[in-house]
Amino acid sequence: MTEPRSRVRMTGKERREQLIRVSRTLFAEKGFDGTSIEEIAATAQVSKPVVYEHFGGKEGIYAVVVDREMQRLLALVAVALNAGHPRIRLERAALALLQYVEESSEGFRILVRDSHAASGTGTFGSLISDIASQVEDVLADQFADRGYAPTLAPMYAQMLVGMVALTGQWWLDARKPDREEVAAHLVNLAWNGLTGLEPHPGLTAASTRGRFEVPAVIEIRSLTRPTEKELKELEKAREKELKEQEKAREKDLKEQEKLRARELREQEKLLREQEKIRIRELREHERLLAQQLREQEKLRAQELRDQERLRVQEAKLAEQQARLAEKQSRPAADHVELIVERVPIVERAELAQGTERGEGGEAGQR
Repeated sequence: MTEPRSRVRMTGKERREQLIRVSRTLFAEKGFDGTSIEEIAATAQVSKPVVYEHFGGKEGIYAVVVDREMQRLLALVAVALNAGHPRIRLERAALALLQYVEESSEGFRILVRDSHAASGTGTFGSLISDIASQVEDVLADQFADRGYAPTLAPMYAQMLVGMVALTGQWWLDARKPDREEVAAHLVNLAWNGLTGLEPHPGLTAASTRGRFEVPAVIEIRSLTRPTEKELKELEKAREKELKEQEKAREKDLKEQEKLRARELREQEKLLREQEKIRIRELREHERLLAQQLREQEKLRAQELRDQERLRVQEAKLAEQQARLAEKQSRPAADHVELIVERVPIVERAELAQGTERGEGGEAGQR
């Protein structure tokens, strides 16, 4: 006769958590339809009424499992999307999803199945939509900054999240290459496009600093049936978190605006410096050109003076040559003139002598 198995006594909260863990493993392995209340109770070593007492049935415990996994994954993505630069956000979001796949394989298997209607919003399509709604806000801001239509952000968010989620679904079983390499290739395709793929992509240092941690408020959810007061507190916590995220986003936008303004000022300063240099170069060019013109003018004036001096010298030389030629042609004419002039002179001398003799005779006679 075999002895009955001894059951470990647990508190209600501990028992509820145990049933969630057991059910999570069975739902991941067999799915909702392949898992029964009897199997859950047997694996947890409790009776079926205990399961019904805590969750009201298989649908109730399945809804809790799916909701917990949904919140965990959404929290990881939300933490990742708090980064500054858009590329870093994309890298961290891809890493967050792959981290969840790696560390919570059972939960991801449950989420990617076509969830049962009992899970409410627990289908894989709803998961993608929830994540896409967070990415949509980021894309809308980036689209507005770059002049694209923000109304296209929802469509692009679905494309981007769908690509990452389906890659995670493939990697769930493949597990090669490692998480960071898969994320790097995902970002390479999403960021650069097919025409700009990098041959050896890698992640930025800001995206590889440790793992992502889920906020404590997400970890303790669904341990017990939330009361109305707890729901209100949870709603307040969500609103506070959203406000903090909004403040962080506004701060990030202000920092980006300051950076853009600083870059604009630097560009304007650079343009002013370039304009000063250009004006200085233009003035220097004009000065050199004026100096060259003055030098050319001086050379032309010197050439004109030299030409005038040469012309005067040539005129003087021509005049001297003319005088010399004239002197050379005058000796014969001068000789004839001398002969002609000499005849009257003799005659006048003789006449003068005759006159003197006549006057002398008359004087003797007297």
